[in-house]
Amino acid sequence: MKAIGIILAGGNSEMRLGELTNTRAASAMPVGSCYRTIDFPLSNMSSSRISKVAVITQFNSRSLNDHLNSAKWWELGRKQGGLFVYTPYISSDNSFWFRGTADSIYQNITFLKKSNEPYVVIASGDSVYKMDFQKVLRAHAKSGADITVVYKDFAAEPERDLTKYGIMELDETGRVVDFEEKPIEPRSTNVSLGIYVIGRTQLIELLETIVPQGRYDIVKDILMRYRRQLHIHGYRFEGYWSSVGGGITDYYNTNMDFLKKEVRDVFCKEYPYINTKVKDEPPVKYNVGAKVRSTISGGGTIINGTVDHSVLFRRVFIGENAVVKNSIVMEGCYIGNNSYVENAILDKNVVISEGKQIVGEEGNPAIFKKGSVI
Repeated sequence: MKAIGIILAGGNSEMRLGELTNTRAASAMPVGSCYRTIDFPLSNMSSSRISKVAVITQFNSRSLNDHLNSAKWWELGRKQGGLFVYTPYISSDNSFWFRGTADSIYQNITFLKKSNEPYVVIASGDSVYKMDFQKVLRAHAKSGADITVVYKDFAAEPERDLTKYGIMELDETGRVVDFEEKPIEPRSTNVSLGIYVIGRTQLIELLETIVPQGRYDIVKDILMRYRRQLHIHGYRFEGYWSSVGGGITDYYNTNMDFLKKEVRDVFCKEYPYINTKVKDEPPVKYNVGAKVRSTISGGGTIINGTVDHSVLFRRVFIGENAVVKNSIVMEGCYIGNNSYVENAILDKNVVISEGKQIVGEEGNPAIFKKGSVI
């Protein structure tokens, strides 16, 4: 089925991800030793034969825009369709930044009006998952729904904090009868994944109705406000899903999930694969004395010491007799000889001098901002 895609990648996550998003958007956060978060929804769009995709950015978008400077990595570099990156702009008719998710699409409504495809798939840019959107489109058409919301039932994960998500209640037919955004006491375990399917012309009509009224949010001003007027249907997703934008703990756990073979294989060994911008680096080098267990490493990394249950990105250097445990070490970090790092997140180009010790709490990792020297 023909559709266009919109990826919302403009949210401000500084309150939730702190120093890690001081200079980058949540959608540009490094994941799994070689990916950025935006790679997952982009790859899902491409593998689902959605060949015309808009990415809407706003806060701290420089790193994200650099990552998206070529559409070929996601097979979106084509004459018909392609990848479109939209950022806020000032004009004689508009002097606002995007005031919400609905407003961000409304300010770029020409993308919708110049398209011919009957459906629109809207997705968040800060989630890690693999999904065939064609299955969602077919279910949407079969149900006769005005809007389809993809959700996941987290009843089997009682430890997950559901107060950070949109919670849905459905009737026996799958129709959404209630929707709460970040409730204090969730009445359901059905979590909206921030993925929606809607008719293109209907989306244009809704946006042109609500935005002039001062309503700017997809969830509050469309899903919640129109839940009784429109037929909003739920589509249940059964696969792996995680959001890195929910906070430090979510980001840390998402990376640690890649150390589980069953999770890693979904993205790396099962077709269709997740694509990313290619960096030509040599393979990881394990020197004499290196001891590595339960770890994934990016290209160009050199390991002389001990690494256990950690995620290392590109061009990381681990010195002699150095120990790294339960940590995330981003691109270009240097960990000196005889140093010790445990339960930590090191942003890009952090230097840990020889003999230094860094130990964070389990479940509350120590965080070092980009370019720090310890």
